[in-house]
Amino acid sequence: MRNCPPNLHAIRGLMGCCFLLADGNNSVMIDTGLFGEPIFIRRLVKKLGLTPQSIKAILLTHGHLDHAGNLAWLKRWTGAKVLAHPAEPRHIDGTYPYQGVNRWCGRLEAAGRRLFRYRPAAIDEFLADGQRLPFWGGLQVVHLPGHTAGHLGFFSERHNLLFSGDMFASYFFNVHKPWAILNSVPEQFAASAEKIRRLQPRRMVPCHYDFLDGERHRRRFAKLYGLDDWVK
Repeated sequence: MRNCPPNLHAIRGLMGCCFLLADGNNSVMIDTGLFGEPIFIRRLVKKLGLTPQSIKAILLTHGHLDHAGNLAWLKRWTGAKVLAHPAEPRHIDGTYPYQGVNRWCGRLEAAGRRLFRYRPAAIDEFLADGQRLPFWGGLQVVHLPGHTAGHLGFFSERHNLLFSGDMFASYFFNVHKPWAILNSVPEQFAASAEKIRRLQPRRMVPCHYDFLDGERHRRRFAKLYGLDDWVK
């Protein structure tokens, strides 16, 4: 792990990564993954000397299955509250009315729910853009629609780091925006990218990446979105 705080712990599963932000008995999870994560989360919590109850909140970047697939389990195991944008419950519940090419996203998620015996979980608190959360030294909610209408990022001013969800995937062989079939409001990507540019995080951590290097991911993001003044 390079250019990231030592108390940021990534858990890699079948489709991407979720994150444990360790802070003693005020720790927090960002997303929950889809398949394979529970055993790694249990192992990590034990290794860090924490308990399930040390995790006080589950923050969702959005409600797609690869991010909320273990939500019901993690909520039950920890007793933590689930925090997400008010536009996301229909994604979590599997009732979102996908249209046009996005119907393929709905079909894929329906198949995944059957295959992995998915169970939804209720959101306990809705989040708003700019809201400050009392976790990990303070996290700012950043509304970044595009992938979904309620897609969120979480910015740590202390660490100058943005968890950017699915604004992009960052692999050395392929840096790209999410596939078109997965994006509910793609016309909003440009405004969300500009919002990130104005925020100017030194580090970015997406949910789909090769190696955990916050500065490298930020440079890749800037190049992908044509933010030439921010590539270096």
